[in-house]
Amino acid sequence: MRHIKNKKGQSLGLSIIMAIMIFLIGMTVLNILKPEITTARDSNNLDCANTAISDGNKLTCLVVDIALPYFILLIISVAGGYITARMLL
Repeated sequence: MRHIKNKKGQSLGLSIIMAIMIFLIGMTVLNILKPEITTARDSNNLDCANTAISDGNKLTCLVVDIALPYFILLIISVAGGYITARMLL
């Protein structure tokens, strides 16, 4: 009797491990980006807490504020996409 290996199961396990690795690397990079975003928003640079700033500065503050959630979403999407791609192939 021959032993048949389940290649989908092996690739799924490997893809889950790779997705966790992508997630951990992304969260590490996130810790590098967070202080830079905080520095950009303080009163010496963009002064996002001030309500009397120009519309351009308000828009820049909005873009800087939304960068962190989008980066987290990007990390989760890449990790989930890697798992999905490995399951379909």
